[in-house]
Formats: sequence, structure tokens, C-alpha cells
Amino acid sequence: MAVDTTPQSPVAGSAAGGGRAPRRPLTLPSGSVITTFLVLFLVVASVAVEGFASTRNAGFLLLDVVVIALIALPLTLIVVTGEIDLSVASTVGLSSAVMGKLWFAGLPLETIIPVVLVLGGVLGAVNGLLVTRLGLPSLAVTIGTLAFYRGLAFVVLGDQAVADFPRAWTTWAISGIGATGVPVVVVPLLVLVAITAVALHATPIGRSLYAMGNSEDAARFSGIDVARTKFWLFVAAGVISALGGVYWTLRYGSARADNATGLELQVVAAILLGGVSIFGGSGGLLGVLAGALLLASVRNALQLVNVPADVLNIVTGALLIVAVVAPQVTAELRRRRPRGRPAAA
Repeated sequence: MAVDTTPQSPVAGSAAGGGRAPRRPLTLPSGSVITTFLVLFLVVASVAVEGFASTRNAGFLLLDVVVIALIALPLTLIVVTGEIDLSVASTVGLSSAVMGKLWFAGLPLETIIPVVLVLGGVLGAVNGLLVTRLGLPSLAVTIGTLAFYRGLAFVVLGDQAVADFPRAWTTWAISGIGATGVPVVVVPLLVLVAITAVALHATPIGRSLYAMGNSEDAARFSGIDVARTKFWLFVAAGVISALGGVYWTLRYGSARADNATGLELQVVAAILLGGVSIFGGSGGLLGVLAGALLLASVRNALQLVNVPADVLNIVTGALLIVAVVAPQVTAELRRRRPRGRPAAA
């Protein structure tokens, strides 16, 4: 009897014999690539840029990161569902203007801050209603409210500035923890990060957000109330953006209608750099935090070498383009990668 001595593919043999399945290729966890780039950049900048690694500069760098990371928390959840909110920076500006107007009218900050947070919730609810009830695209809606809220800020406060806030509040906003140089405001930020991370990665709510981003129809058929969930995400984004407006005003000690102009570009860039897909359904919070820190570090290093502000905007825009294009290029290269030879018959 003839014996077949043709060598078989290990994959084919294991599949045919019911043995172990072939190994899957090793993949990096979400956010690991941008975290690696962040560590490399911090090392290089610490060596190449004078003063970058100083405790004083590290404190200023973290102060810059706080607002970006804060607003990026709810916006990450929105982007995961396949939506976007570009009005966050205008909400910061309008909140700051209202805060200045109420302070100028004689109200205490203990009353002003809750009022401003409620205002932020209302602004977010407007976005949420237009998107979920009227079915309008969030990109178009929030571009409109971006201009509308910024215009309202100038109606409320005009081009003047209110800068006589209590020194105890403004000092706290920029104070550090002992001699570490770490700002005090980093502590509540980390608490919010932990809450958001648990909600996104370890609860049914987070799984529902990813489900909506992958297929809204499938999420709806599985029992998820898509409209209500997205509505409350926009409300949360409005409240957190208003909180960012309060912090921005206290940090710089000035309430102005043009506060945080262009901040939405940095927040969106941090989210996309962190690996969150602009189409929704994928991404993690660790990468977003690394993206925010990388973006702030790059801008900080360029400022230390006296790079003009216009160039900083160019760099931010370039990083945003890279964050959008790179995943698509990677996916296309993987699609075109030649497959292994088929197993012999």
C-alpha cells in the first residue's frame, strides 16, 4: 500500500486533526503606540530642550493638559458612539463669559459655579436634542452651535474682561502639591478619569457605547436606547465643558468671551491621536490621555524654543491629519499584504 509522504501545512494538519488552532498574530493594546511615542518624546525633549525637564515647567505642562484631558473625557465617549461635539470650546468661552458677568453683578462664586454648570448642561442638551430627536448629523449641528455659543459669549460680556476674582480661588487653581510641582487640580481630574475609565471599559454602559459605534441598528435591536444614551452624553459634555470654563477662568484670573478659542482642535486631536476611531466603535481612554499629554508636550517644547503661535497651530493641525490618516493607511496596507501560500492538497 502506497504511503503519502507529502508534507502537510501545520495549520492544515492541526485543523484537520482537531488540534490546537493556529496562533493569532501578536497585537499591541489600544493606546500603547501613542504611549510609546510619548515616552520617547519626553526623553528627547528633556535632553534637547533647555528647561523642559524642570519641575516648574512640568507644572505648567500639566496645567495645560488639565483642560484638554477634562473635556476629552466625555467627548471620547461621544466619538466612540460615532458622533462628535465641536462646540465644547465655545461652551468653555460662554461659561467663562457668564461667570464674569454674574461676578460683576455681585454674586458669590459659590452661587455662580453651580449656575454655570447648569448652563453647560442646557447647552449640551440643545446639541443632544438636535442630534437625537431631529436626526441631524452631529458634525453639522455642533459646527453651528460652535459659532452660536461663541456669539452668545460676546453678547453676554462683549470684548471686556473681568479679572478681579478672589485671590484664594485663583491661587488654588494654579497651586501645586507641596514641592512636587504637580498641580492640585490633577487630583480631581484623576478621579474623573478613573470613573470614566471604569464606565467605558468595565460596565454594560461602556459596551453599549462600543456597540452603537459599530452598528447603531444592531445596538437598537439588542435593546439599547441609542437616542437617550447619546442625549445624556451630550449633556455630560456640556457640563464638563462648563466646568472647564470655570477652571480656565480661575487659572488665568480672567473671564473673557474669547477664552479657549480653538481648544476644540486640540481636544479632538488628542482623542484621535489616542487611537479612538473617528468612525466610532473602537479606542480606549489610556490612549486619549497619552495623546493629550503628547500634544501638550509638543506645544510646550516648541514654545520653549520660541516657535511662533501660528506654527503651533500648524503642528496641531498636522498631528490631527496624521491621527485621521494613519489608521486608514495601516488598514489598507494590511488589506494588501500578501497572504501565505495555501496548504498543499
